[in-house]
Amino acid sequence: MAQIGTTAVQKAAGLLRAPTGLQAGLAAIAQANGVILPVLELTQIIAQNVPADVIEKSAGTKYPAFYIYCEKLQNTLREKFRQFSGTATLCVDVRLTHDRLEGLDQKLQLYVDALTEVLDANRGDWNSGLFYSGGYTVIFQAVKHGGKNFLQTAKVSFDVQVSV
Repeated sequence: MAQIGTTAVQKAAGLLRAPTGLQAGLAAIAQANGVILPVLELTQIIAQNVPADVIEKSAGTKYPAFYIYCEKLQNTLREKFRQFSGTATLCVDVRLTHDRLEGLDQKLQLYVDALTEVLDANRGDWNSGLFYSGGYTVIFQAVKHGGKNFLQTAKVSFDVQVSV
């Protein structure tokens, strides 16, 4: 059953890394809002569930960072004779750091907007028995010490229907 979560995470990470994914979304949002956002490298989209303080101490990281992982699998057996028929709850932690507090929250919201636009554009069948209906929840965390000086994160959670 754990392979189902890995498959869902890899599929979602592929959508975020695609040419029409986060890079395109960030460019469009930057242009629409008249701000300059750094170019996002594909290595900043990481399929791993790791706290910010641990990754900074062990391997370092480049910000902004998008950590995508499977938070929960729920096999409800909605479809008879399927091995797994239920929901995979995926999360993307959007992490942003800055040396000053000013503007940190506003920039984080722009990155979250780009992420949710990618999700909105990819509603429907993801193949491999995965289907995304389009809903998501965003939780903004308080600013804390980390990164360059201040670190703020937002957690975007969404459900993917699985049938295998």
